[in-house]
Amino acid sequence: MTIYNAPVEEMMFLFDHLKDNESYKEIEKFKEINSDLVKAILEQAAKINQEIILPLAKTGDENPCVYENGVVRSPPGYKEAYKKFIDDGWTSLSCDPKYGGQGMPKTVSTFFEEMLSSSSLSFKLYSELSIGAYNCILHHADDKIKDKFLPKIVEGKWSGTMCLTESHCGTDLGLLKTKAVKQEDNTYKISGQKIFITSGDHDLTENIIHLVLARIPGSPSGTKGISLFLVPKFIVNDNGSLGSRNGVKTGSIETKMGIKGSPTCVLNFENATGYLIGTANKGLSSMFTMMNLERIVVGIQGLGISETAYQNAVSYAKERKQGKSNNNKNNDADLIIKHADIRRSLMNMKSIIEGQRSLAFWVSQQIDVSLNHSNDQTRKTASEVVSLMTPLIKSFFTDMGMEITNDAIQVFGGYGYTKDQGIEQLFRDNRITPIYEGTNSVQAIDLVYRKILNNKIFNNYISYIDNEIKICKKNSNLSFFAEKLEKNLELLINFTLWLGKKNNTSKDDVSAACNDYLKVLGFISLAFSWLKVLRVSYEQLEKNKDFFSEKINTATYFFNKILPRVQSHYLSGISGSENMMKANFN
Repeated sequence: MTIYNAPVEEMMFLFDHLKDNESYKEIEKFKEINSDLVKAILEQAAKINQEIILPLAKTGDENPCVYENGVVRSPPGYKEAYKKFIDDGWTSLSCDPKYGGQGMPKTVSTFFEEMLSSSSLSFKLYSELSIGAYNCILHHADDKIKDKFLPKIVEGKWSGTMCLTESHCGTDLGLLKTKAVKQEDNTYKISGQKIFITSGDHDLTENIIHLVLARIPGSPSGTKGISLFLVPKFIVNDNGSLGSRNGVKTGSIETKMGIKGSPTCVLNFENATGYLIGTANKGLSSMFTMMNLERIVVGIQGLGISETAYQNAVSYAKERKQGKSNNNKNNDADLIIKHADIRRSLMNMKSIIEGQRSLAFWVSQQIDVSLNHSNDQTRKTASEVVSLMTPLIKSFFTDMGMEITNDAIQVFGGYGYTKDQGIEQLFRDNRITPIYEGTNSVQAIDLVYRKILNNKIFNNYISYIDNEIKICKKNSNLSFFAEKLEKNLELLINFTLWLGKKNNTSKDDVSAACNDYLKVLGFISLAFSWLKVLRVSYEQLEKNKDFFSEKINTATYFFNKILPRVQSHYLSGISGSENMMKANFN
């Protein structure tokens, strides 16, 4: 079985030292959330994840969900763990106290999301979409629906789903066929089929609240005619009690390469009663409230799985003897952690993971500001940053997750390819993350066409990086790192200008460059995060030499060994599309 020790010290370092967003500090409702409280929360989170949820990863993989006699049954131990999970209040962590939530900031809940992803992604997925559904209902539903549905979702006794995909349309939702017919009582009858629905049906909660995209007859074609509906598994009476079964049936569950403990369902809606959320024909924009937050959460999944893969790779490297290291002066085999190439793999993992965690913390602050700051313009500015970073975190973190889990298997060698060590499961479980919630290719295209070619959003983000560079160039300890980032930032700016010019002459060149561009922005964003960490590390060095010296060493490795990838992606991106577009693929 895999091991996992929640990196509470790393998380507390960020919370204690990297809250450098002045707008975040101005949010009134978070001013009483201090270090002692957060540490206590994270220590309890570590306990439930390590002791109860982590063992479920293997259980769910070996005993997948089953669909029998019209019922989806979760793996052994899931029911008991979920009850403990909701009894301890983990589904309510970041929710509004008005509906029974604890009101914690995103900076704290992101740490918890990482821990859950590290422990068992399958188990996490039972509650993950509930938080997305909560946010969508909170921001777009009327008060009656909020009061009726949100308390039970927050409590965790009801779960939520997101029902978008149909057999003929995934990314292109304008093709959807599910219809919604209005009734005299202002409800709607929903009919159609949705596929790939995460936790679409299961036996862990009393009710499941589906958020369903559908088209009202007579609505415009394409995405302009899509509306959003709340469709419960069981009808909810006016007094809050559960009534009859709604017209939602599970057709089947998917057999998958990973996340086997999570049911991925085909759902058939047969004149199911639904309630309009928001405005008719504006459903896609309402759903994006859920989708965009979920995309960041998926990025955190990649980070969490990477952390577990890294920890297990380090542990194995400290136990496995094989070959003689370069400095071995006797005939005994060395632990493989003494070999330079193994250390290269481990340092790659370590420097990327810690950089990602720092970047995620910074973006979490921006999310908190965008949702909670009292000033409209401040919220808007933060929201634009979040919009820019959403496809980046989703794609870059999950792509790096694939690299890291693959490298972890390589550290294990032949044992990594077997099921005995459990490391291959991390690779299989993580493989879905670059696909769902919008494939990484689509995210890269979204980044370039919708965000980067909007110069204002891009320039605002660059100003954050440029400001950090200017501060650090004045410090002799930091100038080396600042100058390296500055040179690579020039490549990013040149790449951006190239995209702008090519957008007027060859959109194929632009589309072909999107993935490389996302990688360039990703590595530069990690360098930006590492620069902030370095500034704190040198300031605090004498207070904890072991901890901060390790931070400085890891950051140095990143700048010397990882950041140069920017240049290769830049050169690849600007090479154009001619060769690939004229290929025959016979």
